[in-house]
Amino acid sequence: MTDTAVNTEPQSPVFQIQRVYLKEASLEQPNSPAILLEQQQPSVDIQLGVEATPVAEGVFEVCVTATVHTKIADKTVFLVECKQGGIFEIRNVPEDQMGAIMGIACPQIVYPYLRGNVADVITRAGFPPVHLAEINFQAMYEQQQAQAAATQQ
Repeated sequence: MTDTAVNTEPQSPVFQIQRVYLKEASLEQPNSPAILLEQQQPSVDIQLGVEATPVAEGVFEVCVTATVHTKIADKTVFLVECKQGGIFEIRNVPEDQMGAIMGIACPQIVYPYLRGNVADVITRAGFPPVHLAEINFQAMYEQQQAQAAATQQ
């Protein structure tokens, strides 16, 4: 009788960056050239978003999106939207840690590329660059979790 060994040891966790890429970029200057002659300082509104999507077994796409909308009074100076994506291989990680990895670790890797691309698009449009602030993705993730918990109650 042969004895067949069954490997019951947990597999070691895998976290690898497969690729980081600019998924989408758009620029609108609907009121140019007239608005470019305005002397007023524009107001700047910046919105950020994070989304994670399974791509294949153990492979996920995490995207960070930034929308930069500048206005003078009620007229748009420019509107820039960029979505920076990353493909990550994540395996053998406890399920209760996956949310934090996709909501904190992955966006922290992707975000510096997004910051550079947003500043580059704005500069190429003929404006001084808008540098996105550093983001504490852990605080952002914890806030989203708290909001989700409050919504469920």
